[in-house]
Amino acid sequence: MSDNLFNKVWQLHEVQKLPNGESQLFIGLHLIHEVTSPQAFAMIREKNLKVAFPKRTVATVDHIIPTVSQKRPFEDSLAEEMISEIEKNSKEFGIRFYGPESGKQGIVHVIGPELGLTQPGMTIACGDSHTSTHGAFGAIAFGIGTSQVRDVLASQCISISKPKVRKIEVTGSLGKGVYSKDVILKIIEQLGVKGGIGYAYEFAGQTFENMSIEERMSVCNMSIEGGARAGYVNPDEKTIDYLKGKEFSPKGGAFEKASKWWKQLASNSNASFDDIFKLNVSKLEPMITWGINPEQALGVSENIPTPKDLADDQVQTAEEALEHMGFKAGQPIVGTKIDVAFIGSCTNSRISDLREAAKIVEGKKVAGNVKALVVPGSQQVKLQAEKEGLNKIFSDAGFEWREAGCSMCLAMNPDKLKGNQISASSSNRNFKGRQGSITGRTLLMSPAMVAAAAINGKVVDVRDYLYL
Repeated sequence: MSDNLFNKVWQLHEVQKLPNGESQLFIGLHLIHEVTSPQAFAMIREKNLKVAFPKRTVATVDHIIPTVSQKRPFEDSLAEEMISEIEKNSKEFGIRFYGPESGKQGIVHVIGPELGLTQPGMTIACGDSHTSTHGAFGAIAFGIGTSQVRDVLASQCISISKPKVRKIEVTGSLGKGVYSKDVILKIIEQLGVKGGIGYAYEFAGQTFENMSIEERMSVCNMSIEGGARAGYVNPDEKTIDYLKGKEFSPKGGAFEKASKWWKQLASNSNASFDDIFKLNVSKLEPMITWGINPEQALGVSENIPTPKDLADDQVQTAEEALEHMGFKAGQPIVGTKIDVAFIGSCTNSRISDLREAAKIVEGKKVAGNVKALVVPGSQQVKLQAEKEGLNKIFSDAGFEWREAGCSMCLAMNPDKLKGNQISASSSNRNFKGRQGSITGRTLLMSPAMVAAAAINGKVVDVRDYLYL
């Protein structure tokens, strides 16, 4: 087949074309959490329906769960009510649920891959915009709304328009202190937060081939921030090595058979695309956002832009960003003082992220004015980090070592910014109010950059803290 992976997987899962031009698409794996599922289950009950394929749905709790202590009942009565609901719904409808007592609870986009639930060639849906994370395995993964969560529960299908496919071909080797987070921030800075509307992104080229699976997950995670419906990387030997031995991966001969099929799904060398964007990152430096959306990003050595120097459609948002952030056009981003350092989120809370950050903080101390916290993406990541002694490195440096959860990424839990605090964050969104305070300010960057900022109390170039 001379086609790209997206079209191959779509064709395998398209049940029929609907009269409105959309596709009825079968969903191979449905992931749910406590925030967007209660209403969907209520709709199911109202219509006296059952969950069509309960074994294809997997539940966890991540958004509202506290990270200081997960002792029940939670201090927040609403959080306790929401976790009780997903426990009840999972039990009633026969859905596998990974709660705090399971030892496998965590952010839905972290536990899916680490358990081997996420596999190449799948269609995956979840009531969370960052479901695109799972595309790192060569899956087609969408975030869906609550009414679509209901539809998947009831029928295992959704009605959806097929997007076009843009190939994003990235070449060049990343320098020390430059990570996959910097690559995706650069892509979004170049194409814009609306650039991907109507598209799925295929991330291809030497740079992505060299990345680990966890690095690819960080890139695919933020596809949605560039407006794309989904983002994916073609499966290869790294994909197969990652999945081998995982709890829900095929076993024995079935794994070998699956591996051959997975590799055949990759886009053919002569595959066609609706658009191609090329980028060389050999000279890329660490990226930081300076504004109120992920497009407003710059290299660590650069100065904040002057709105009049930007494209016409960017001027108003840039002026709004400068006012909100309290920045002046032309000032350097380096030296910006921070109040909070957050390492976590579905973008950057995996073991490789924590290892890179620990390299920076080992033997050092968090600046006296900074509140710093590390929140592992899952209980299994937390356990692995503790086996490696990373928790002690962070704690000795003055970081708070937390339980697994979404935490300060979206502040639907006790972890929030206060007032107009500035946060150095490894998360995915810097919208106004995203981290819990309408006047709070967020600078997105890699975990290593967050770690360096925590130690210095201000934005610095992490490359100054590595052996170059």
